[in-house]
Amino acid sequence: MDCKVRKGNIHYEVTGEGFPLLILHAMGTDHRSMKGWLEPVFNEVEGFQRVYIDLPAHGLSDIDDNVKSTDDLLGNLLDFIDDKFGEKEFSLIGASFGGYLAQGILHKKRGQVKGICLLAPALHVKERNLPERIVLEKDEELLSNLDPDIQTAFETLFIHQNDATFGAFMKEIQPGRLLANREFLASDWKAKRYYLTDAPFQDVETLPQSALFILGKQDYICGYKDHFFFLDKLPNSTMAVLDRAGHMLHVEKRELVQAIFGDWLTSSH
Repeated sequence: MDCKVRKGNIHYEVTGEGFPLLILHAMGTDHRSMKGWLEPVFNEVEGFQRVYIDLPAHGLSDIDDNVKSTDDLLGNLLDFIDDKFGEKEFSLIGASFGGYLAQGILHKKRGQVKGICLLAPALHVKERNLPERIVLEKDEELLSNLDPDIQTAFETLFIHQNDATFGAFMKEIQPGRLLANREFLASDWKAKRYYLTDAPFQDVETLPQSALFILGKQDYICGYKDHFFFLDKLPNSTMAVLDRAGHMLHVEKRELVQAIFGDWLTSSH
């Protein structure tokens, strides 16, 4: 389905019935990268409507020529929320850059957001405190036979580079990579207009929402040490830092991430 917004349209897919969850994927892929790990959780947990969206400039969500910044991307998402949720409460699930946009949504819609779950989220931090880049598993034979573009992306994202993680990459992440608006993503937007004009929730001491943060100890893309301020900003929060997990922790530690998420979801909603 598609929803017209101020500077383009948002493509989305709705699954299940109940309390709405707005789900935002990482940069450079599409909603299938979230659906792959989340849907199995809802085989066991009922009462939630999952609203999977393609971020602006990703998947089947189009942007017009007026989109120049993350502020513009967020504006499109806020239009979508106004159209589909109205004044209703909802919760947010965001990964990586989708997690940064989720923070922007919480900042603007804090009266409607009941809870927020962030996986390896990007932050409003100009100088990231990142761990050293390491690879824990590397199947050289597998890598040597890959298309160069796929190999580069896979090696960049994963610290466990084996058949299982590559299978998940090809099924859940690569299809969205083929649809992403590479012209926009490769523009000077990231260098000049990546950070939101309004730093998320810097205007309040604390927020009452239930929150869950799942981070990878070996995530050299977004790190984990910069995230501890969330524990004070959102006192009703849980933070899990997973060892032997990188930026793709929802693939590399899938069952553990699903268990932590499922526990938070059922105990906080």
